[in-house]
Amino acid sequence: MIGRAERSFVLCVEAPIGVEEADVARRRRNLRAPAAALAAGIVVLTPPMVAAGAATDNGLGGDRATPADVGRWVVNLDATGLRGLLASGRVTSVKLVRAYQARIDAYEEAYADQPGVNAVIRRDPTAIADAARLDAERRRGHVRGPLHGIPLLIKDNYDTEDLPTSSGSLALRHWRTADDAEQVARLRAAGAIIVAKTNLHEFAAGVETISSLGGQTRNPYDQTRNPGGSSGGTGAGVASGFGAAGLGSDTCGSIRSPAAHNSLVGLRPSLGLSSRDGIAPLSATQDVGGPIAKSVGDIALILDATAGYDPDDPSTKASIGRIPRTYTAALNGTALANARIGVFTDYFGTTKPAQATTALVRTATADMAARGATIVELPAQPELMSAVDGSSVFADETERDLNRYLAAPGSRFPRALARLEPPTDIVTLADIVTSGQVTPTVLMRLKERLGTSTGPQEAYHQRLARRRQAQRLLHLLLKRYDLDALAYPAVSQPAALIGQPQVNLKSCALAANTGFPALTVPAGFTPEGMPVGVELLGRPFSEPKLLGLGFAYEQATHHRRPPVSTPPLK
Repeated sequence: MIGRAERSFVLCVEAPIGVEEADVARRRRNLRAPAAALAAGIVVLTPPMVAAGAATDNGLGGDRATPADVGRWVVNLDATGLRGLLASGRVTSVKLVRAYQARIDAYEEAYADQPGVNAVIRRDPTAIADAARLDAERRRGHVRGPLHGIPLLIKDNYDTEDLPTSSGSLALRHWRTADDAEQVARLRAAGAIIVAKTNLHEFAAGVETISSLGGQTRNPYDQTRNPGGSSGGTGAGVASGFGAAGLGSDTCGSIRSPAAHNSLVGLRPSLGLSSRDGIAPLSATQDVGGPIAKSVGDIALILDATAGYDPDDPSTKASIGRIPRTYTAALNGTALANARIGVFTDYFGTTKPAQATTALVRTATADMAARGATIVELPAQPELMSAVDGSSVFADETERDLNRYLAAPGSRFPRALARLEPPTDIVTLADIVTSGQVTPTVLMRLKERLGTSTGPQEAYHQRLARRRQAQRLLHLLLKRYDLDALAYPAVSQPAALIGQPQVNLKSCALAANTGFPALTVPAGFTPEGMPVGVELLGRPFSEPKLLGLGFAYEQATHHRRPPVSTPPLK
């Protein structure tokens, strides 16, 4: 997406198959295998209902935590709660990583009567060593910050110098980059540990999270359903307790949809708040990278580590002077008092499949009113909706932006892939399409986008003009009604059954096609037990306001609960 000034130029190196490929081979075998019995020796416990963010130790003291104690913590506590346990010495980062790895072993593949979550593309083989090093730093009195020793999941379209970055594609299963994505580098510097890289809808080009390399990720709240996407591996993985929190990317709903479908919090940040350098792109105009977590507080911790100017992503120049000292200062339980929230009725579905979601989000706005917010029922906004619906540009930009990313100096890949189409010294979208090593529905979309970067551009520029119109109209709407945020369903109906398309996804576009920030927070569960999320959209760089509103609502309702299909291990 963005050029990297510091990379050395090393191209067309054959990438060896290393030990990190073992998880991929195992994954592909599992996709063909029938459901298996629960692995011998695994005992599950019914999880107690502990609110995310509660700094509880479950009644334990000292450093006498048993594996069962740690097993409960990694399911029920968010990163903020784990931070407290680490600081008190009740647990070590090594124990946390081992607990997350054990859960991946237990629930990733088929077990009991479940097909398995299938959220992970590859595990980081150095995670235990990294945790031990960070534990040693802590013992010496050196704590880098709130994320020191916290295990995280990373979507596999974020570059990692020490692991391949596949974008979920067999075609790129050996793709290696010269360095970490900027957000990954900042998280590592803050002391975070990468447990694994997660599956995604291949090339981030869909919302059900299926890929030729990782297969179909499943929703842990109902493993016959999709987890949302494209960051569904991170969403399902965090919900299943494979990591404390994680990173996703969002071109149109790809952070917010998995958050909503997995009873999590997800933030699509303002365009320019956090660097996209080293995130495999779909669209430079619409792409952002951001966190998915169990609580609003965890979103704030990750933003503190990742937000800010990066010269390798010029869009982040807009963030200078607009980032607070800490986003945690916005976490105020009374933030809804005197807030003005507009109910964006255009995105409230009335069809039978949407009714449960609509009812829960209506209840969410009533809950906000009970906490002191003024709720403004907005009339239909046909002019704004028309501008938003006419301003999507990711199909226009995929070829251009992906080719720029693939040409980054320092990239390593099999020579045979680059030789499929000219030029033969770098990999391009044309090479990937010709390889055929892409899940069929995505391959069809990529074929349709070939030639868009060199063909007529008039329609593309018209869509960019419509984007500017949508931004202007959205600003005017917020100003006219003196609103702090808009509220609407993050996704208008629950996660679809696997094999069926996820429909009615228009609400993703309001933030994606304007660059405004949007925060998704759990709003409860349908009668069938499927999670629903309420989305709050604000002005550019109003993340502190959104986090405050989301935190106050979260603390008043405590809707999140872990999925019963992946309970604590003993």
